[in-house]
Order: sequence, then C-alpha cells, then structure tokens
Amino acid sequence: MAAAAGVPREFGDGVLGRITARVYWYLVVGVLVALGCVPTLVLLALLDRSTGNALLVPLCLVPAAPFLAAGVFALHARAGADEPAPAKAFARGLRLGWLDVLRLWVPASAALGVVATSVVHREAAGISVMYAVVLGVLGAVVLLWAVQALVLASLFSFRARDVARLSVYYLGRRPGATLGLLALVVVAGGVVWLAGEAVLAVVAVVWLAFLLRAAQPVLDDVRARFVA
Repeated sequence: MAAAAGVPREFGDGVLGRITARVYWYLVVGVLVALGCVPTLVLLALLDRSTGNALLVPLCLVPAAPFLAAGVFALHARAGADEPAPAKAFARGLRLGWLDVLRLWVPASAALGVVATSVVHREAAGISVMYAVVLGVLGAVVLLWAVQALVLASLFSFRARDVARLSVYYLGRRPGATLGLLALVVVAGGVVWLAGEAVLAVVAVVWLAFLLRAAQPVLDDVRARFVA
C-alpha cells in the first residue's frame, strides 16, 4: 500500500514524517537548482558592472532556465510521490523540458537585452524619456511572460508556440496570478540588489515554491480547458 497522502513510507505517515519528507525534498531540489545556476553565476561574475554589458546580462540567465524549470517540475511532483526521490523527479523534469524552455527563454532573453541596452544608452540612442519608460514596461511584460512560460513548459507537454500563446493569454486573463509573478520578480531583484546573485541561487527553491503557488490558478485553468 502506498504511503498516505503521498508521504514516502521511509519517513513515516505521521506529522514528523511529513515534515521530514518535505524538508528532504526541498533540500535536495534546492541543491540541484543551485548547482544548475553555477554557469550563470560564473558568466555574471566575468562581466563587469558597466552599462556596456546590459545586452549580455539577460543572456547569462539562459543556462539556468532549464534547471529552474526542472525545479518547478520536481516541487510539483512531490505531492504525488510514493518514494523519496526528488533527484529522480528533477532529472525527469530536466530531460522533458530543457529544450522547450530554451526555445522560449533564448528569444525572451535576447529581447530583454535589447530593451536594457536601449534604456541604459537612451541619450546616445536619442530615445526620449517617455519612450524609455515604454521600453521599460515592455521589458517587464517580456520578463513576466518568460516566467509564466517557464512554469507552463515545465509542467505541460505543449508545443513551444502554444506555450508562448498561452503565456500571453494568461498574463491578461489571470491578473491576480500576474501580480503574484510581478511580486516574485521584484523580490528576486531585491535579493540580488541587497545580497547578490549567489544568495538568490541558494534560496531559489523557496522562490520556485512561491512561484508554483502563485501560478496555481493558471495551472488549474490550463488543466480544465486544454488537458484531456
């Protein structure tokens, strides 16, 4: 008989067992996500903090995207797991979703790089303040779209272009979820600003858990309407 409520029998069926299983799952996934972020951290460390690298900074995030998606997949799989195998769930999520995530994040990161470069070099490019504000808003929308697409691509086997369309659709269709994504993006930016990229990588699993919770209304609607 499987463990009750998806709790692995190795940890027992009581309250302490459930807590231990959750801590173990989050700890393993957190370590794997942090390790997956190492290439991004190395690339960012090699860049100086000059405005000339505004185009490259978003592109440095691309290597981390498949590992973030795998973290989302593994955290989502925890509730229905019959054995304490977070690494196995993470590896499965990485195998199933890495290509779809990259198909979405590479163009999104390139677009963010162009927007960032235009904004920071506004005077040299002859861009007005108002147009720079518009570009900033556009960049924020692209970033939210990319985060939404990452969640959808990690949990559903849709074509990349369908994920792209659904991500645009749900940004407007579910404003509450979109505000949740915006809040998480602001929190991530705040952590980087105050403590650095490495700290964000260490606590990324907690951020992903909140991301999964914020996206839950979207996920429920996608399952109800588009999954047989």
